[in-house]
Amino acid sequence: MAALRRKFGEDYHVVNTNRGASFPSAPVKKKRQRFVDKNGRCNVQHGNLGGETSRYLSDLFTTLVDLKWRWNLLIFILTYTIAWLVMASMWWIIAYIRGDLNHGHDASYTPCVANVYNFPSAFLFFIETEATIGYGYRYITEKCPEGIILFLFQSLLGSIVDAFLIGCMFIKMSQPKKRAETLMFSQDAVISQRDGKLCLMFRVGNLRNSHMVSAQIRCKLIKSRQTPEGEFLPLDQCELDVGFGTGADQLFLVSPLTICHEINPKSPFFDLSQRSLMNEQFEIVVILEGIVETTGMTCQARTSYTEDEVLWGHRFLPVMSLEEGFFRVDYSQFHSTFEVPTPPYSVKEYEEKSSLLSPLDTPNRERVFSMDCLEAGEDGAHPGSASCKLPSKLQKMSSSGREDLQRKVLRLSSQPPEKASSTGDLPLKLQRLGSSPGQADGEARFHLKALKVGFQPMAMSTGDLHQRSLPPTPAAIPTHPHGPPHTPGGRPEDNLPPKLRKMNADR
Repeated sequence: MAALRRKFGEDYHVVNTNRGASFPSAPVKKKRQRFVDKNGRCNVQHGNLGGETSRYLSDLFTTLVDLKWRWNLLIFILTYTIAWLVMASMWWIIAYIRGDLNHGHDASYTPCVANVYNFPSAFLFFIETEATIGYGYRYITEKCPEGIILFLFQSLLGSIVDAFLIGCMFIKMSQPKKRAETLMFSQDAVISQRDGKLCLMFRVGNLRNSHMVSAQIRCKLIKSRQTPEGEFLPLDQCELDVGFGTGADQLFLVSPLTICHEINPKSPFFDLSQRSLMNEQFEIVVILEGIVETTGMTCQARTSYTEDEVLWGHRFLPVMSLEEGFFRVDYSQFHSTFEVPTPPYSVKEYEEKSSLLSPLDTPNRERVFSMDCLEAGEDGAHPGSASCKLPSKLQKMSSSGREDLQRKVLRLSSQPPEKASSTGDLPLKLQRLGSSPGQADGEARFHLKALKVGFQPMAMSTGDLHQRSLPPTPAAIPTHPHGPPHTPGGRPEDNLPPKLRKMNADR
């Protein structure tokens, strides 16, 4: 015990799950009828079949195989005994009709079957013929055609009876039902956390060294329920996911394995808690299937767990240990469990508590200002005006009468500065003006009025960016002896050379 506590911690206690042990526990509930016993036998009986019993005779071979051993042996002995007596009687009747019984010791008389004097001798002849013993004392003569026909019928009938009964006995003996006796299931199932998730777990093991090929496990929840329409479904079957989507239901059963069912919103145990487990009535049927390696036949082992056999807050004790050159399995601890800290509430309650305690995570969205709001902020209007409270679509509809150039400038102003400073984001007319030959001239530059929100410029023209990037230089006064003098209030096109002015006029 001290070694186990050092290994698993002081809070863990090994629990002996032997039902014979006496320890204080909750009041024992009345034992109810199980759908499937612990040994895998189904507690279902078919009654009031009426005229449907004839269906069993239509599949006589399967019916004989499904019978118990005592009935099989009885049918085997009676079939051979009756067949032998009937065939021996037929040989005796032939000898009686031909009068061979009265001339049994006459050497000059040729009987149908030599040395057949009475019924015992006829029975011995049949056994020697059927078993191909052939002592050579009793034999058929050529003077008896009816005996030859009966001999052929006897050979055919004997082959059919041998094939049917011997085949039935062989299938009965080679059935892998006894192989299921060496497949173990844990006596109890447990509910505890694994990888941060609440799981229902049980253990399976293989006592033989021969493997189970293509072993697969399935789980069914047997529980009565009532539909929303009022229909009552007794013993309704529901599938429990034990790793069908991930392939965890395919087992490599060379050592004991712990099968895990994750309790999630798709699980029927989503609202099961430690308190509600005491009032529930259900049964979990476990089906393990695989191919026996030695015979190649399919084997199926079954067991079940009721609500009384599900332990909340327990975990299975490890049974694997490393020895020199091999792994050792201690099956004495196969059914043992120990307590672990486990939340007593259901997964549904845990998710509801998490959703209430955790703040709502809302994505950070950028504030979008309409042109009315921006103009109101620029003119000093109150921020709580009606136009600023309107949705963005209604604000865009209210500003439909504005100029197209002002809309584009406003859209550029709401973008980050590093995005609005590129010439590709400006309208086409502004890009042409920004790339004109007279861009270097300070007076010919096209200025945009920057919209400001919170005393920060939202957009600027390409000429301002170019001017900020260049060092301040004194403006050169062009001297043209034959051109007109430059006036501060003149048009920018008047300062262009004559060829450019002519090209601009033609355009």
